Amino acid sequence: MKPRTLPPAARALLPGLLAALLVACPALAAGCAVRVPPAPRITMSPASGAAAVPPDAGLVVRAEGGRLTSVLAFAGRDPVPGAFDPAHTVWRSSWTLRPGTQYVVNAVATGPQSVTAQVAGRFRTLTPRHELAVASVVPSDGETVGVGMPVIVTFTGPVEDRAAVERALEVRGPAEGAWHWASSTQVVYRPRKWWPAGGEVRVTAHLAGVRAAPGTYGSADRTVAFTVGRAMVSTVDTRTHQMVVRQDGKPAQHIPISAGRATTREYTTTSGIHLTMDKGNPVRMVSPGRRKGDPGYYDKLIDYAVRISNSGEYVHALDNVWAQGRANVSHGCVNVRPDQARWFYDHALRGDPVIVTGTTRELEWNNGWGYWQLSWPRWLAGSALRHEGATTPSAAS
Repeated sequence: MKPRTLPPAARALLPGLLAALLVACPALAAGCAVRVPPAPRITMSPASGAAAVPPDAGLVVRAEGGRLTSVLAFAGRDPVPGAFDPAHTVWRSSWTLRPGTQYVVNAVATGPQSVTAQVAGRFRTLTPRHELAVASVVPSDGETVGVGMPVIVTFTGPVEDRAAVERALEVRGPAEGAWHWASSTQVVYRPRKWWPAGGEVRVTAHLAGVRAAPGTYGSADRTVAFTVGRAMVSTVDTRTHQMVVRQDGKPAQHIPISAGRATTREYTTTSGIHLTMDKGNPVRMVSPGRRKGDPGYYDKLIDYAVRISNSGEYVHALDNVWAQGRANVSHGCVNVRPDQARWFYDHALRGDPVIVTGTTRELEWNNGWGYWQLSWPRWLAGSALRHEGATTPSAAS
């Protein structure tokens, strides 16, 4: 049988067809193999397998030659919060890491032509020689407070790196505010103006892993959430011997009062912006620095007492109606008629402002909760982040 041959016309087209194929597929001689781009490169810091990792640097995952599409990190069983940069080439943990904890990380990145890469790793953070914890937070979790309420965080030991610790304190609420260090173991947050009535505030100390001093790291986080109640602000004029209580801007009570007799500094009521701190019914009041039999000694149980400073000042009940509204005869407290004292006691929340005027003794900013005595610039000066913008991240949400 004779072999089949191409017609002359087809044979004439064959060289051009082969040339076109070579242009379309330069790798024809190599079997037209497809060239696949390299996979993205994923790195993590700390590196997988690392031990005794300092927790204050956090966790960082990077992709070269592609974009990160997924990063999942766990501290034990707890997910680690974090965020991508705008280009999705870097993922960073939101906060420092938990000391003495094993971390597991899984990351995926995608490059050109949908080429993907995946990495899985684990590491362990160091166990510190010394730990720092939150000893207490005021107000209490779930508490309803007054519009002047500060947030007071007390630590179990002194803080040397105040900026690092302050940077880890997050406040989410309806008002701008800032932190102010009252001592090496206590920091206080105050809004620039009163909290709005009805506001919700959430405070988180992301303390775990924060390096507070050489060899000392925060041991655990702490969260407190509270609600701001109605706006109750009281003004006390010691010259007219009157107290006016306003709720949400409207007068609720007009109360005749008797303030400190002012014969000594001790017996002078302090002028300034006080806050209600606590209350008791009754409260035992004993003259400071005196013994029984000394001149001016007293030891009494006082009803419906609401404390407004640490120097022994209360708004309380006393049955000396003859002086209330007429004369200042007390040892420094603001005393009122028993029925009106009971009303004030029943309605007072911690953090309600009580503004006293008319005396020669000024309330010190650190006498109780006299924090509103400081102007806003002076308050900001007490922040360790004053050069970084003291209201971040503790700002209105």
